[in-house]
Order: sequence, then structure tokens, then C-alpha cells
Amino acid sequence: MKYRILGKTGFNVSEISLGTWQLGGKWGEKYDNKTAESILDKAVEMGVNFFDTADVYNDGQSEISIGKFLKKIKKRIYVATKSGRKLNPHNDEGYNEKNITAFIDDSLKRMDVETIDLIQLHCPPTETYSRPEVFELLDNLKKQGKILNYGVSVEKVEEALKAIEYPGVAAVQIIYNMFRFKPADLFFKEAAKRNVGVIVRVPLASGLLSGHYNKNTVFSQQDHRYFNREGKAFDKGETFSGIPYDIGLRAVEELKKIFSEGDLSKYALRWILMNDNVSCVIPGASNPSQVESNSAASEMPDLSQKQMEMVKEIYDKYICKYVKDLW
Repeated sequence: MKYRILGKTGFNVSEISLGTWQLGGKWGEKYDNKTAESILDKAVEMGVNFFDTADVYNDGQSEISIGKFLKKIKKRIYVATKSGRKLNPHNDEGYNEKNITAFIDDSLKRMDVETIDLIQLHCPPTETYSRPEVFELLDNLKKQGKILNYGVSVEKVEEALKAIEYPGVAAVQIIYNMFRFKPADLFFKEAAKRNVGVIVRVPLASGLLSGHYNKNTVFSQQDHRYFNREGKAFDKGETFSGIPYDIGLRAVEELKKIFSEGDLSKYALRWILMNDNVSCVIPGASNPSQVESNSAASEMPDLSQKQMEMVKEIYDKYICKYVKDLW
């Protein structure tokens, strides 16, 4: 496993880290504590030292599992969590001192820690980024010792660019993958200028870029890949990166011709790591074997210039028109 510095945090994090949205089972399935522990165990075994979670993942169970896990190991594990999506309705007004402080206090209790390494606002409405008082609140919570660092998880590049105008923002979590090129156009460069870490989520486009799905694949009704393709529950960009499923399948078949040796997943992750402005990638896992295969991308040789160009050609042909103007 190779490591990179996560911006202003100074954390030296594994370039392949762990996202825990589906920790403890596949999306939509009952939470399984033993599965969660085995995934975390395998991650540390593979050299992963950064876990990303959120207070809404499995209704707080993800944070609880991580907190218990931290108690049993001696290695330093950095943990990022997120706050804001518990708001109902999820609106700009809800991002206030009372709510955010309460959410962070609850996360501290669930993980049973004194300080959170990195707290991230969880994809707040676009207008929230234009309210300096929200970021002043996070500065105050940092002074109180409840958090070491803060950042944001964003849906859109414009939100990321606005967020890094605030000097206290240490990291930004954003979707970037073979189906989402836009963050590399401007945002990555601006983040680097300000020493802001970049955490890449949805690296496999909700599994599409694993190459394991086809038109006959069935997703459970509790899986966001079943119910959120048109954004009925949250931003559709979180599901298959916002790509129509059939279009994504066609693009994946083209990608398989470029990367004919082995699992497409590892090439999709390696593609992300080709950008030096990326601090880490946080693929999820529903079992330990996925953690192991994902981690292997860190040790892979670089992709060739020809391979990179061919991926761009496929993006331009199939994907760009669906995503560039939305996110």
C-alpha cells in the first residue's frame, strides 16, 4: 500500500482507503456486525489506515462498528465521518449551530472518541456554501477540541470550488471516476494550490465499473441502484454516477476491450490514482475479498498514455453529455 498526504490535515493516508456506506452487508440488506468487523480487519491487514463513514450509514451502525474496532487495535486509523443528512427536511436552514453541534456530539458518542479526525458536511444544499457562519461554526468546534479537521462532501464541482475559499476547509470529498472527468479540469488544481485534500468517492460508479453487471442484473428494492436511478431519494449522481444504466453498460463493454486482463475494478481505481492531486480513493466493500482486490490497485503499474487516451475517447463518446453540465 502506498500513502499520500491528505491536505491540511497532514494525515499520511492509504491511497486506497475504505468507504463504509455498505459496511456490514450489501446495500439494502440487514446490517451484519461480523461482516463489518471482518471487512475492517481485512482493510487494516491490507494497509488501509483511513475509514470514511457518516452518521446516516446504517442508521449509525457504521460509526458504532468503527468505534468498537478502534478500541481493539493499536495502529493509528484516521476516521472521517459526515453530518447533515439526518436533517428532515434536508435544507439550508438546518445547517445551524444547534443541529450540527448535536449531530457531531452524537457521532462522538457512537464512536466513543473524544475528537473526530475529520468531520465533513454531508452534501449540503448549494446555498449553504455561501454562508460563512456555517464554516465559522466548524472553526469553533475545532477550537473546542471536538474535531481536528473539517471539510465537505459535495455533489457539484461549483460547490467544491466555493468550499475551498474558506481557509479552514482541509479536505473535499467528490465523485471522480472514468465516468466523471470534470473535477480534474479545474477543481483539483485549485485544491492543490490551497493544500486541500481530495477524497474520491463513488470510484466504481456504484459497481458499474466493476464490469460485473449486465442488463439482467437484479438489485433489491432497498438498494439505491434500484430506487434512485432518477434521483427520487437523493441526488441521482450518487447512483451509477448519474449515467443511464444501459449507457453505462455499453461504455463498460468498451472499457473491457482496453483492459482485457483481470478485473476492471482495479483498472478503474488505478485510473483515479493516476492523478497526483487525488489524496485517496474510498471504494466500499460488502465482503473482505473486495477490500483485498481494491487494495491491490495501489501496487499496480501506471496505466499507459494510450490507455488513458482510450478511456477519454469512451467518455467523450458515451458519457460526457449526461454528466458534464449537471455536476
